[in-house]
Amino acid sequence: MKLKNNLQHITVSNFTTESGVLYPTVKLSYHVFGVDLYKAPVVLINHALTGNSNATGLKGWWNDLIGETKTIDTQKYSVLAFNVPGNGMDNNIIDSYNDFTARDIARLFIYGINYLEIEQLFAIVGGSVVGGIGWEMVALSPKIAKNFIPIATDWKATDWIIANCFLQEQILLNSSQPIEDARTHAMLCYRTPESLKEKFNTSYNSNLENFSVESWLMHHGEKLQKRFQLAAYKMMNHVLKSIDITRNRGSFEEVVSAIEANIYLVAIDSDLFFTSNESKNTYKEILKLKKNVSYHEIKSIHGHDAFLIEYNQLNTILSSIFKFSNQPCYECI
Repeated sequence: MKLKNNLQHITVSNFTTESGVLYPTVKLSYHVFGVDLYKAPVVLINHALTGNSNATGLKGWWNDLIGETKTIDTQKYSVLAFNVPGNGMDNNIIDSYNDFTARDIARLFIYGINYLEIEQLFAIVGGSVVGGIGWEMVALSPKIAKNFIPIATDWKATDWIIANCFLQEQILLNSSQPIEDARTHAMLCYRTPESLKEKFNTSYNSNLENFSVESWLMHHGEKLQKRFQLAAYKMMNHVLKSIDITRNRGSFEEVVSAIEANIYLVAIDSDLFFTSNESKNTYKEILKLKKNVSYHEIKSIHGHDAFLIEYNQLNTILSSIFKFSNQPCYECI
């Protein structure tokens, strides 16, 4: 099967969500980049909250990491990226967003991998909310990947994450300009006081008669409003809140013990959203159970968004994994 770098589609029939809602059909769309499937190891890239399957190439959101001669080299790997159903990329919207959880999305992604007859992924890579979906994938299918690389994320939504998702939902439901206002709040979760100080230093825009940081926040809100749909934002926010690989399963130890993939945890020291302390605790707990886990930390003042900013550090962390070596690297950085 020869697949081109355009949007492909899979129809999932009679899908019952974790909450018990039957969907006669769910549309699952995806891109494949680089080497054709079945001719090279396959790397699954999960997109971030407002992202999509267009991971590399024209308008690719992770071009600094994925591409010819890049860390994830599209001359050596097949790169697969699904859209979270309802994210709007393929013009399919799910209005009943409460029907779906991160585990449901993981089940759909696994269905897609099985449909494409991929026996095992070389790696699952995902940041933030879709790193959480990656956790759900390896919990559901412990043999699905050789390597699992969750970045700026964790296996569960903490009370802090849930609280911010609650506020996001209130804004999305009640604001007169919901996408703009929700994005304004979210940007403050994704950055840090130090990051904003370095960028703006309390500068004032006399033409617009506001502080530069206010202009920046409004710009991000307006920009997202033009390219993102309200239903998609509600959906992704709800999925984020639902991450928990232990729900209705048993203990963390029981679930993680079954996972066969090498686990490379990547945290950000200044992350105010998925904090590095949570990742460190996860690392310590997994290390009690198995040795094929490592913890790596991006040093940055930019907070959660650093995994989309500090590419030199991220490339350094990931380069040893993607060198075609049969020996995994567990060196902590």
